[in-house]
Amino acid sequence: MERDISRLPHRTGRAPADGVEIFYRLFGAPGKTPLLIAHGLSFFSYDWVPVAAALARDREVVAMDMRGFGQSGRSPTRDYGLRSVAGDVVALMDHLNWDEAVLAGHSMGGRVCLLATGWHPQRVKGLACIDFAPDLAPEGRKHVANSIGRQPDLFESIDAALAYHGHPADLPADAPMRRRFENFLEKQEGGYRLRRDLYYRDKFRAVLEGGKREPEKVDAWSVLGAVDFPFLVIRGATSNLFAAETKAKVRAANPLAEVVEIAGSHDLAHDNPEGVVVEISNYLDRHRL
Repeated sequence: MERDISRLPHRTGRAPADGVEIFYRLFGAPGKTPLLIAHGLSFFSYDWVPVAAALARDREVVAMDMRGFGQSGRSPTRDYGLRSVAGDVVALMDHLNWDEAVLAGHSMGGRVCLLATGWHPQRVKGLACIDFAPDLAPEGRKHVANSIGRQPDLFESIDAALAYHGHPADLPADAPMRRRFENFLEKQEGGYRLRRDLYYRDKFRAVLEGGKREPEKVDAWSVLGAVDFPFLVIRGATSNLFAAETKAKVRAANPLAEVVEIAGSHDLAHDNPEGVVVEISNYLDRHRL
């Protein structure tokens, strides 16, 4: 699958939302039910370009940068509550003149899309949760807390950012992962800033220093149980955030959940984009969306 986004034609734009502007990448042309992709906490729309392009063969597909990420605006009041982020999904749909859409969210984006489905059911025709279930496995949760919570304000170089995130620092200029970090980093005086509001870093840092997680303000399991149409849940076979045993819990919570497992880690956009495309395409075809 082509990973160089310069070779995958799409349009970019910005949609007004509540206090921020949402950057998006739009693929395809009007046809079947449009599809919106929301990224996870350590990702941004760039990561989903190959998947979005492949799914846009018979419909419009938009990949968004959530508020505080990528090229979207940062909230001046640090409003990153789930209600606000789910509202951004609807605001983007309004901007694109989409009455309804299929929502596909990875990790944190899966939570956002699930809650948008529960809070705005009249706008959602289908749902795909990509390596997301409301319960997060302890191993993965600890890894995320350490990775984000210990992040510096600035990285001295792109090589330093690559090394911090577990990648070889000497990747060649045309390596996909180097290109990815070049897009997820912003040159600042004194170094490079990750295109993610430090609100998230500070939130996890407080967890690491205080030893307590902030309790969930929303019961996502209840929302999942109330979805009244068939929806897709994809687990990466080696995911450290979606435990294998949680698949049964998802099925028990809602018999309409179509739970599948494909090869790959939590980072399915990188590990197995083809598998994600196959499963979402089959889901869309199965339900004539």
